Amino acid sequence: MNTNEQSRLIDCFSAVFPMLTEKQILDLDQAAFAQWDSMATVTLIAVIEEAFQIEIPVHQMENLVSFQSFQHILMETAANSDS
Repeated sequence: MNTNEQSRLIDCFSAVFPMLTEKQILDLDQAAFAQWDSMATVTLIAVIEEAFQIEIPVHQMENLVSFQSFQHILMETAANSDS
């Protein structure tokens, strides 16, 4: 994931969690952040799908529990669309 894509992903997280700093977002994990509930996950997915013009596969959604996991799925989705 390049710097521009990471910055766009941080912007998506900031839209859903405006109270967090960039550093906090980079380290964000659902288990350690009470405000990240199922509705926040759905909102994040919608914001990210719109921002990146992708569709996150339904079977991947349960794995999206951290900033890192969203980065991973974006890289995976980009790799699959290139092939």
